[in-house]
Amino acid sequence: MAFSPQRCLIVGPSWVGDMVMAQSLFMALKDRFPDLQIDVLAPAWSKPILAAMPEVRSAIEMPLQHGELALGKRYQLGKVLRANAYDWAIVLPRSLKAALVPFWANIPVRTGFKGEMRYGLLNDIRPMDKTVLTMTVQRFVALGLAKDATLPPEIQQPRLVVERNPSSSPTSPTLALSPGAEYGGAKRWPAEYYAAVALHYIAQGGQVILLGSAKDTPVTAQIAAAVNSPACQDLAGKTSIQEVLVLLAQADQVVSNDSGLMHVAAALGTPVIAVYGSSDPTYTPPLSDKAQILYLGLSCSPCFKRECPLGHLDCLKKIEPQQVISHL
Repeated sequence: MAFSPQRCLIVGPSWVGDMVMAQSLFMALKDRFPDLQIDVLAPAWSKPILAAMPEVRSAIEMPLQHGELALGKRYQLGKVLRANAYDWAIVLPRSLKAALVPFWANIPVRTGFKGEMRYGLLNDIRPMDKTVLTMTVQRFVALGLAKDATLPPEIQQPRLVVERNPSSSPTSPTLALSPGAEYGGAKRWPAEYYAAVALHYIAQGGQVILLGSAKDTPVTAQIAAAVNSPACQDLAGKTSIQEVLVLLAQADQVVSNDSGLMHVAAALGTPVIAVYGSSDPTYTPPLSDKAQILYLGLSCSPCFKRECPLGHLDCLKKIEPQQVISHL
């Protein structure tokens, strides 16, 4: 009998950028099974992002912190989800604990890559050849295809859909800066470089907004102090993800490190200049035709370290502000 699922539970990733890239999987699933109902088990913060994905029926909150095992809570959640009668689960994280809820939810087909001793928890285990699936988004999409599908798969770019409020639209050209990177300092273009870009943009008659989480406020405060202009608003830690989605959608241009907000901006169709240092733009690029990538590809990069192991951060410091300004 041909596989024809009706209800699919996706165990989603724990990072903003990965959640955005997962939309390419949801698109592929809807192409393959147009009537498939897709629910995503995901952290609470991701609900506004998932709400901007037309392919997703509902977001189910994972009531656990990232990395928390909490077997009892996972078992209870699995029992509750049995009532939804899912016939397919796709587990995107490669950890053992990520596969527990679909198992306890009695979902008959449970798909995922070979990972931490997940035999039995998953019954549709796929091998992952990293030389073929070189991008994170390819790996996500591959799990939604038939086992004998040609790899790497074709990728549809994420397209987040948000309501724009014309009454709150900016009255002058707006540059959004995303100077944070939760992963670590080796992904952060220097604050003084961001300030230089902001000063140039303001001098051309534009306005600048600084976006990020509460963890990013030290760096956004440093930029705002260096710019010292009412045309530069520091909104880091003062806006919800839903509000940030609207602000990024309304912006004329975004400059960002390799971060979650970079992926969000790209998926909203806003022009993005993405600055890469310790990470690899061929592995997790912004998935947009309107994105420009600045990356030096030094002999020491990508190192994928949280902080520069050599102490000089040349991979970012040698990307001068003028290089970004020339792309605005």
